[in-house]
Amino acid sequence: MKIFCIGRNYADHAKEMNSPVPTTPMIFMKPSTALLPYGKPFFIPDFSDDVHYELELVVRISKQGKSISESNALDHVGDVSLGIDFTARDLQRQCKENGHPWEIAKSFDYSAAIGEWHYIPVEDLGDLEFRLELNGEVVQHGLTKHMIFTVPQLIAYLSHRFTLQKGDLIYTGTPAGVGPVQSGDLLEGYLGDKLTLVNKVK
Repeated sequence: MKIFCIGRNYADHAKEMNSPVPTTPMIFMKPSTALLPYGKPFFIPDFSDDVHYELELVVRISKQGKSISESNALDHVGDVSLGIDFTARDLQRQCKENGHPWEIAKSFDYSAAIGEWHYIPVEDLGDLEFRLELNGEVVQHGLTKHMIFTVPQLIAYLSHRFTLQKGDLIYTGTPAGVGPVQSGDLLEGYLGDKLTLVNKVK
């Protein structure tokens, strides 16, 4: 299983990070050991003092494909969920300043929380609403129609560079509102009105 992540796929998030809006998808990957199953607590790692949440729509690939066209891309989508890309923001800043890759800040163990899986008609993927609540207060709100690169565009782009296999995950990017987590926080992600993701921070 491969975990693909898309950076800056919402213009409002790029703005809040003082970063340019990309003209092609920004791709990074996480190892399978980064996956944090539904309901499991997230333990703040001892090598970071500034870990942030980033809520994202996640799609799961249903069948293998290579060089998939945009018109056929949705044939390769199975279930969808919500995930959190936990980011060691202090380490990421250091990486950026030194021109280094971001893996140490993005791909550590259990940095990719995943929620429950839901079947969503593929024609609805471009108009989904999701939100993250931190201790009962909404901190992120996203609409997939605001993505810079749509799910079909992402699948086509990725599959021209990597063979997509059944079970691969695509974290499709986060909207604005990212912020730090502290021990004792409760993170709850809603896909529409469905409570889909729950993580306690320890």
